[in-house]
Amino acid sequence: MSDTQKRSMAAPGISRSKAKAVNAAEERELYKKREAIYPKLAHGKFRFVKWVVMAVTLAVYYLVPFLRWDRGADAPDQAVLADFAGRRFYFFFIEIWPQEVYYITGLLILAALALFLVTALFGRVWCGYACPQTVWTDLFIMVERAFEGDRNARIKLDRAPWSFNKAWRKTGKHAVWLLIAAATGGAWILYFHDAYDTLANFFTGQADISAYLFFAVLTFTTYVLAGTMREQVCTYMCPWPRIQAAMTDREALNVTYRVDRGEPRGPHKKNDSWEGRGDCIDCMQCVAVCPMGIDIRDGAQLECIQCALCIDACDDVMAKVDRPLGLIAYETDDNIDRFQAGEKPRYRFVRMRTLVYAVALVAVAAVMLTGLLTRSELELNAARDRNPNYVRLSDGSIRNGYTIKVVNKGNEPRELDLVVEGDPAINVRVLGAPEEAPMRLSIEADRTRDFIVYLTLPHDAVDVPREDIMFRVLDSQTGESAGTRSVLVTGLSE
Repeated sequence: MSDTQKRSMAAPGISRSKAKAVNAAEERELYKKREAIYPKLAHGKFRFVKWVVMAVTLAVYYLVPFLRWDRGADAPDQAVLADFAGRRFYFFFIEIWPQEVYYITGLLILAALALFLVTALFGRVWCGYACPQTVWTDLFIMVERAFEGDRNARIKLDRAPWSFNKAWRKTGKHAVWLLIAAATGGAWILYFHDAYDTLANFFTGQADISAYLFFAVLTFTTYVLAGTMREQVCTYMCPWPRIQAAMTDREALNVTYRVDRGEPRGPHKKNDSWEGRGDCIDCMQCVAVCPMGIDIRDGAQLECIQCALCIDACDDVMAKVDRPLGLIAYETDDNIDRFQAGEKPRYRFVRMRTLVYAVALVAVAAVMLTGLLTRSELELNAARDRNPNYVRLSDGSIRNGYTIKVVNKGNEPRELDLVVEGDPAINVRVLGAPEEAPMRLSIEADRTRDFIVYLTLPHDAVDVPREDIMFRVLDSQTGESAGTRSVLVTGLSE
């Protein structure tokens, strides 16, 4: 072995990578052109977890629009559907109406609280495993590796002059990227229209213009963000790295370099003692596998997405040099200080921060679940006409007009009885109601209907400026009812 080869060895049988932390903060200059990052394929338990998460999340995204859920003859049977035309959001057995948008708000609050709790416990695991930017970037890098090879082969190919070999590999890679991006944009529009009908109409040119517009936007953004921008999205565009500091503390588990074990670092020669030196052999494998282009040994960094690939790379090296695993590991800042002080580690998952997040999460979930389980399938709203405010008839009686909105959320049509509670002298008339059933309202399944109602108060019953009233509709078959309050204005002076 030549002297040059020996100098390039971090330890017997382990080459020292030439990887450089090109995305480290001190390496970035204002307006500097992006330096390409060539992450090496890692092998280990965390890489396996990332493969599984990627497969599951992609399968959910691409396949869920094709799942069916029977809701009756006149309702859409797509399991998950944001039906803007019908003003509904369907999620399996849950149906959200426009006036129930607070459930969407509650869902967003639940997601935020869950993210806060997980971050307080395990750091940025969302960023490292389940964030769409991470998942699709991982997928694009996998395609890139399939066409161009692993890290060293990709670097060599980029530096080589253009040839047929380079051209077909680059063309093939970008072609597959575009196909994935198109599938991503295509799957997105399936969540807003029936998936099977949309696919059929899309390829025959009969889909809505909005479908083609959103398809183009999502295809473009997926290709650019996952294919060319990659780590720049996390470093410059995403707000979460800057927010996370408020969500975590010194007892949260984060991907951490064990300084107490690793320093002083340096290459290790065969048969040399490990006394007086650290376990880190400065092989740079942790940098070589990092998709963000940083060196975890520099400490906590905004750019680190906690993907743990550096743990796999380091554990592999530690096993080869017969040193304990975990030189890079999920660890807390507090324990790093304890290790350096010669103390035992301490893990406190139950602490004030995590308790607050957990209690808030459970409380919001309980409120939402209670609301979903107890919500009525019948709703009533009444709006009084204000122009004119009231009408005085020729016999001196006072008439007010109302528009009542009845919402039937059930899967069966209803025949409802209208009741007006208040002054017993009030006469009720429903515009367009048949003579044989003047107070009977018919409404189709899963529909909202408006009815014009006139309330008339005889002249001799007018004794106050306004009468409090209650509109109520009753389903005599199920016993379900809904009501809303309003007033009848008489025009009498105070």
